[in-house]
Amino acid sequence: MPRPKKLRRICGEPSCHHFGPRNGESENLSSIIMTVDEYETIRLIDLEGLSQEDCAVCMNVARTTAQAIYNRARHKTAMCLVQGNELKIVGGDYEVCDGSAVCFGCKRCRFRQSSFNLTKKKENVMRIAVTYDNGEIFQHFGQTEEFKIYDVKEGNIVDSQVIGTDGRGHGALAGVLGENSIDVLICGGIGAGAQEAMAQAGIKLYGGASGSADAAVEALLKDELEFNPDVQCNHHHGEHHEGGCGSHGCGKH
Repeated sequence: MPRPKKLRRICGEPSCHHFGPRNGESENLSSIIMTVDEYETIRLIDLEGLSQEDCAVCMNVARTTAQAIYNRARHKTAMCLVQGNELKIVGGDYEVCDGSAVCFGCKRCRFRQSSFNLTKKKENVMRIAVTYDNGEIFQHFGQTEEFKIYDVKEGNIVDSQVIGTDGRGHGALAGVLGENSIDVLICGGIGAGAQEAMAQAGIKLYGGASGSADAAVEALLKDELEFNPDVQCNHHHGEHHEGGCGSHGCGKH
């Protein structure tokens, strides 16, 4: 009896299953079939920016398996782009995530909070917010698209979740953080106006931090977090150099 194939975990079904050139030149060419799990590796690695190792964790497969699936998907994509074949995304050995999987905060995840809708903070809990981008501390407070929120009790993290900002920025973000009982903000660059708003909301600020969001919170709880108490970020949208605020002076230790 053949051994059953291990199902590859995906976050959700593709929103579109059929692609092709508009000029009709694919009529005499065979369609390229990309399986849903192959599509998922393209989404996780090329769109969400995950490493192949993290992609493998999300899909519940070995890293070598994720690499092989990804290589097939890339080859099929190249054939469609170069030769003009139609692309159909269908089939494969997969299952849709039920919310119990390890998640790296990808924007597609249907279990990820899409906006500020936090549960009420419990008694004796400290709530920490970190500007968040693919596991790292995002380096411009006013442009952050996500926060990772940590609930801490007696020095231990008891809960965490990634939430989206729904396009809010600067002062509006400060107000929403205050409304959701945030006690501490860890971020990279942050302007003077936002700093003042944090102070008015009673939120303790640790600006000028960088690196892993999880590691920064752990360091804070050990009183070892490196940050810049005098951090400033006076740049406007679209004027940041590559690497973000932290790389050109407003986020250095």
